[in-house]
Amino acid sequence: MRIAIVGGNGQVARHLHPILVRAGHTPVALVRTEAYRSELEDLGAKVRLLDIEREDAGAFAEAFDGCGAVVFAAGGGPDGNAERKRTVDLEGSLKSIEAATTVGIRRFVQVSAINVDDPLPASTGEVWRAYVEVKRDADAALRDSDLDWTIIRPGRLTDDPGTGAVSLGPDVSRGDVPRADVAAVLAEVAGAEGSIRRQWNLVGGDTPVAEAVQRAADG
Repeated sequence: MRIAIVGGNGQVARHLHPILVRAGHTPVALVRTEAYRSELEDLGAKVRLLDIEREDAGAFAEAFDGCGAVVFAAGGGPDGNAERKRTVDLEGSLKSIEAATTVGIRRFVQVSAINVDDPLPASTGEVWRAYVEVKRDADAALRDSDLDWTIIRPGRLTDDPGTGAVSLGPDVSRGDVPRADVAAVLAEVAGAEGSIRRQWNLVGGDTPVAEAVQRAADG
């Protein structure tokens, strides 16, 4: 199927596109500028333009045309800008949820962050607090929707080579995880019915990705 990737030029998305292609899917990378087209097409993605921050849910719905699932993998990035955490990580997710509902896409996979439901200490910096709060609120909105959602909450992301093995589940403790392995899990859960309406933490581990998803679904 065609899978819309919101944040289609992100670091996790760049790992995700070729994995989806190898699995027989067509990733549709949603990006804000034509400058990314050639490189993303080389990874096997179809490219459509969408400015997450400036466009409304109607534009998201148009960008989702013909797709059977959505992966929300967008993030404001480590730029120290607390406002962009709201406009990208939260409002981008909310518009994606609304658009998916409007066009009748049921399957929705969202990349969040580990432990964002935990209380923050008073000493937490402004930007980190904003990041945690918007991820928490985006997840709550998705859980409250009628979509067939899965929320993946990775630990600290690294650029280490993927291992193909992870630790995945609702109570997995904080740790590091390569972006490549996050992408592998996203691709695996996209077609796993047992992952619907499940929220899992994700860190590096010893269990092969497909087996880890199956175990978490059976848990």
